Amino acid sequence: MRIFPRRAVSAAVATVSVLALAVAGPPQASAASFYDPPSPLPSGRDGDVIRHEASTFYIDPIKLIKADAEVQRIMYLSRDTHGSPIAVTGTVLTPRSAWHGAGARPIVSYAVGTQGEGDDCAPSKALAAGFEYEGPFIAGLLTRGYGVVVTDYEGLGTPGDHTYVNRAAEAHAVLDAIRAAQRLPEADLPDDGPVAIAGYSQGGGASAAAAELQPSYAPELKLKGAYAGAVPADLAEVAKLLDGHYAVGFLGFALVSMNYAYPELNIPALLNARGKQLFEQVRTECTVEAIAAHAFTQSATLTNDGRSLTAYLGEEPYRSRVAEQKIGTLKPSAPVLIVHSALDDIVPYAQDRDLGRTWCGKGVKVQFSTSLVPTHVLGAVRAFPEAFAWLEGRFAGLPAPVNCGLF
Repeated sequence: MRIFPRRAVSAAVATVSVLALAVAGPPQASAASFYDPPSPLPSGRDGDVIRHEASTFYIDPIKLIKADAEVQRIMYLSRDTHGSPIAVTGTVLTPRSAWHGAGARPIVSYAVGTQGEGDDCAPSKALAAGFEYEGPFIAGLLTRGYGVVVTDYEGLGTPGDHTYVNRAAEAHAVLDAIRAAQRLPEADLPDDGPVAIAGYSQGGGASAAAAELQPSYAPELKLKGAYAGAVPADLAEVAKLLDGHYAVGFLGFALVSMNYAYPELNIPALLNARGKQLFEQVRTECTVEAIAAHAFTQSATLTNDGRSLTAYLGEEPYRSRVAEQKIGTLKPSAPVLIVHSALDDIVPYAQDRDLGRTWCGKGVKVQFSTSLVPTHVLGAVRAFPEAFAWLEGRFAGLPAPVNCGLF
């Protein structure tokens, strides 16, 4: 039985997003020891479950609405940027209601948008506390009968810095999360059934990157499609927009990520005292904190030589490492839905349209949808109903819509 109708889920998205932005701070960890991986890591396959425990999923921060699902917090094996084994945590959610669609119950790997860099920003912690601003969309997937797995990505909750918008690390985490959900007996989900990937913003990038890597990294998965909203496909272009922006803290997250994934870059060496202070501060901040603390900061005020951080992106060794994060160089084998507002104020629309055109040129079945809703946040709300309908079509076996050549 559904806990509330689908229309209520869509209506709740905006309400709960506002509530999430209004809270004073992130939830505190109640069981930090769960997030400490064993040392050494156990041997096994990518996606093998290291440990798990029962958890909860509240859709609102007041904890009035509890999802009608069985919830398991998991730790599983995955790989970092360079292919080395790591432990990643996440959440597996199984609807209590029966699946009434054709075939086996599908699994959707949902990649969340920007959470922050601090360990308390981990989605598995936010879901349990009712602080996850994308909780209503996740609940909408559950009401449709899908099993859902939500990765925490590398470094959120677990040791080390979170590799924010890192193409390979996020793709590995998203794909291995599906494997973990399939292999966890307590989740009672099919081990070889249909799957899909979905995400918006950072999650849109993770979804798109996972779709590109799936044919080589996880070819056994029966991927029916990937929804990728507001994809930060070209980080060099995104960085130009974020410099001096109210969301410049996201640029700080990216600096921490790049420095952790590629320590030879030694990014702190470029920074003056103020820059080093910001760098260390964002390592512990979640999204709302970073926006409030660093809004409209010009990166030129953070460097030793007074040049903007974006100016360095055209120079080596930074240019090559940023180029490694570009999405669109590989070909997804499954259909893709890209939704982006032309009035997005955080992720540039043009670089996402270029991604769709590039994929079309490679023969990918792309549906590119443009909206005119102002702001990045409202663009997400506008995209949700379209994403739901598109995913339903893929699991129903309908031909994927394609509009290549028309955008």
